[in-house]
Amino acid sequence: MGSVLHTLLGSHPEIALFLALCIGHAIGQVRFGPVQLGGICGTLIAALVIGQVGVEVDAGVKNLFFMLFIFALGYAGGPQFFANLNAKGLRIGLLCGIEVVTVLVLVLLATRLMHLDQGTAAGMMAGAATESAVVGTASDAISKLALPADEVKRLQANVVTAYSITYIFGLIAIVVATSQVFPLLLRVDLRAEAARLWKEMGGREDDAGVQEAAPEMVGRVFEVTAGAGHSVATVLALLGGEANVEGVRRGGADVPVVPALVLEAGDQLLVTGRRAAVVRLAQAGAELGREIADTQSFGVVMETLEVAIATRAFDGRTLASLRATGGDGPVLPPGVQVAGVARGGHPLPVLPDLALRKGDTVSLYGRPDLLAVVGDRFGEPVLKSDRTHLGYASFGIVLGVWVGLYSVRAAGVPFSLGTGGGALLSGLVFGWYQARHPGRLSLPPDAAGLLKDVGLATFIACVGLASGPQALTLIRQYGVALPLMGVAIALIPALISLFVGHKLLKFEAPVLLGAIAGQQCSTPALSAVQNAAGNTTPLLGYTITYAISNVVLPLMGPLVVALAGWAAPR
Repeated sequence: MGSVLHTLLGSHPEIALFLALCIGHAIGQVRFGPVQLGGICGTLIAALVIGQVGVEVDAGVKNLFFMLFIFALGYAGGPQFFANLNAKGLRIGLLCGIEVVTVLVLVLLATRLMHLDQGTAAGMMAGAATESAVVGTASDAISKLALPADEVKRLQANVVTAYSITYIFGLIAIVVATSQVFPLLLRVDLRAEAARLWKEMGGREDDAGVQEAAPEMVGRVFEVTAGAGHSVATVLALLGGEANVEGVRRGGADVPVVPALVLEAGDQLLVTGRRAAVVRLAQAGAELGREIADTQSFGVVMETLEVAIATRAFDGRTLASLRATGGDGPVLPPGVQVAGVARGGHPLPVLPDLALRKGDTVSLYGRPDLLAVVGDRFGEPVLKSDRTHLGYASFGIVLGVWVGLYSVRAAGVPFSLGTGGGALLSGLVFGWYQARHPGRLSLPPDAAGLLKDVGLATFIACVGLASGPQALTLIRQYGVALPLMGVAIALIPALISLFVGHKLLKFEAPVLLGAIAGQQCSTPALSAVQNAAGNTTPLLGYTITYAISNVVLPLMGPLVVALAGWAAPR
């Protein structure tokens, strides 16, 4: 049976490749308490095991998928990366600097003390920092070293094996630390702190921990009974600016809706807006009247428009300030609601005190005539399409590879971005340009996400299959030292950030813990922190540090390879 399997997989490596992807993503879905390895780490583990039979995948396949991944990574992160290069973003982004510097120092120290080779050092950094992209940029840098082919292959295998070992332990350490240990060190009740921050930002306590299972924006019709004699302004006050009275019918005829309009018994009101506000109005039926099923007779059409903030005029403005009067009037008229705000692909809590940033995507809900006017004030509408401009992406990859071919020497050590680092930078620029001009669609978000996921998973599977035979050698050589270093390299930068963020920068606990999860690029850690917090306030810190670390850490791959060669004992 073993010889048959060896012959099958050896002669058809594509079977081994897709088998690793299938089994690996199944492994990645298994949850151990708050920890879930994810598809990438699962794929690597499966590929290392399958690779024991000896599978050779053409190097061109590996390089192709890595280029697709690294360009898509930069493309997706470019808008938020550049949007956070300001005083507010860099203040919390300081934690990313702590992460990078501390990890580099610890890796070089371990290289010196444990006599690590360049591949093992780079893999240990990638795993402990839970940043899979470093595997690719480091492997690419190793391929450019003036070494025999067998030595290059050995070092690249060590990158993958060291990553797989340290990733598991680094992930567990950072998930448990951010959600369980760090709140104890801060001596705070994380759930109470998150609830307090939620209310300070204008949120309502009964909405803080709700996971919406119904549409966020809704329309309901109420028939006035007890509310007869009240004005429309009274109803608007109950809605709190989160919904609007779009229509009033009296005796079967439409009545102009103005705040001063006095309601009469039997009037029907069409109320549209955020579901929580409409539900509150329904619960206050004793003050208004009963809800009825008919919403069609009003003939009012409501739409949702997504716009990308393309001007600094909105940078730092809160959602509440968009309704402030003065000057040319409020940016948002009563008939338009903010249905959602996304930053770097992550939905943020829609609270009155949420500060917008350039590059955010805002979903507006209202009548088409109002949206046409309001949308122009924010920026260009986000064009929705499933068409991908492959020429645009291909040119970006070519440009990035060309940039990565150049190198410089500092203190006798050659430094180069490598083709991976170059493609990452070109992706950043091309993604930033796309965000500035969302109406000129080139690479839809879903297409970029697919390129990123498939590219990284396939690349990891390729290097895992090739590294299988050497994996056991590295494990036997270092034993428990690599897992322990994975834990140390994950926790020490996080502890320093915890001290700096709490004592010096005075960040609120939910924001700080979310930012620490982001500096590690750890989505599982964010999920654990949000579960412990009971709401989504940790996202306010996570989105900034994640956007920066997700770009800076992969660029450290070539740097670690160069510095590890210099730091290793001779």
